[in-house]
Amino acid sequence: MTTPATMRAMLLHRPGEALRLETLPVPTPGPGQIQLRVEACGVCRTDLHLIDGELPDPVLPIIPGHEIVGRVSALGRGVTGVGIGERVGVPWLGWTCGSCHFCTSGRENLCDTARFTGYQINGGYADYTVADARYCFPLAECAAMPSALELAPLLCAGLIGYRALRLAGDTQKVGIYGFGAAAHIIAQVLKHQGRPFYAFTRPGDSESQDFARRLGARWVGDASQQPPEKLDAALIFAPTGPLVPAALGHMEKGGCVVCAGIHMSDIPGFAYADLWGERLIRSVANLTREDGLDFLALAPRIPVRTSVTAFRLEQANEALAALREGAVQGAAVLEISPAPKNVA
Repeated sequence: MTTPATMRAMLLHRPGEALRLETLPVPTPGPGQIQLRVEACGVCRTDLHLIDGELPDPVLPIIPGHEIVGRVSALGRGVTGVGIGERVGVPWLGWTCGSCHFCTSGRENLCDTARFTGYQINGGYADYTVADARYCFPLAECAAMPSALELAPLLCAGLIGYRALRLAGDTQKVGIYGFGAAAHIIAQVLKHQGRPFYAFTRPGDSESQDFARRLGARWVGDASQQPPEKLDAALIFAPTGPLVPAALGHMEKGGCVVCAGIHMSDIPGFAYADLWGERLIRSVANLTREDGLDFLALAPRIPVRTSVTAFRLEQANEALAALREGAVQGAAVLEISPAPKNVA
C-alpha cells in the first residue's frame, strides 16, 4: 500500500469558528501506533461541544472526529496482532498511561492523564490518521455491516450507549431520552434482549417519535409527559440538565438515571423525595476496552443496523450544522474514501 505525502483534513483553529479544509503531511506512526487510511468518520455531538468551546483545554489546531473506520496503511515499531489492509475502528478514548490504579483495574476510562481522539489527538476528519494500537478495535467480526459508513457510529454512539446500558444494570423498563445516534443503536440492543424501551424526544419532534416507533418503542412522548408505567432505568443522551429531575420523576424505586454525555447543561435543583427510595444518578465517562470488545462482538449477532446520512469530508461543517439543527435521523457520517451509496 503506497501512502501519499499529503492529505486533506478539516481543522479547528479556534472554538466558535468553522472547520477549515487544509492540506497537511500524512502523519507517520510512532512506536505502538498504527497509521490508517480513513474510510469513514462519524459526526458526533461531542464534536459540537468541542467546536462550541464547551470542552476545556483542547489541543489546537485539532482535527476532530472519534468514530473512525479505516484500513491499516502502516505500522509503528512494536505493533503486533494487526496487519496492513485490515479494517479497524478508533474510538474517543485514544491513550492512557497504563500504570495508574484506574488503568490496572480495568477502569482505564478514568485515567487522570487519558487523551482523547479528535480532542487532544488528531482524529478522523482527514484522509489519514494515526492511533495507539491498544485503542483500536478489529472490525472483521462486523461482517453484517460491511459498509464503513454503517460501522462508524458504533465507535461512539454504539459504545457509549452500550456502556450507559451496562451501568444501568439488569433492568427491564428503560427510558431513552434524546432519540439520536446512540439511542437508535441501543434501542436495537434492548429489543434484541427483550427489554421494553420508552422514547422521550423534544416536544413536537414527530420525525424522531416515528423513528422510535419503527424501532419498537413501547411508548413515545416528551419529557414533560408521564409514561404509562414507572421506569427501572433512564439513559439520557441529550445534553440537557433538566432531563435529570424529569427522569427521576419517571423512575421506580431503586431505579437508575444514567447521564451518557461528556457535556450537559446544569442540572436544576429537585426535591430529595424524588431521589429517595434508593434511586441513583450516575454518569458515563467514555468507555473501556472491555466495553468496546463486548459491544462490537454483540452488534453483528443482533444484528445492529445503523441509519446514516452521508456527507463528503469537505462538507463537515454542513454535517455539524445538520446535527445541531436536529435534521439527522440516526447518525451523520463523513464518507472519506469510496463506500456504498444510499445507506439507510
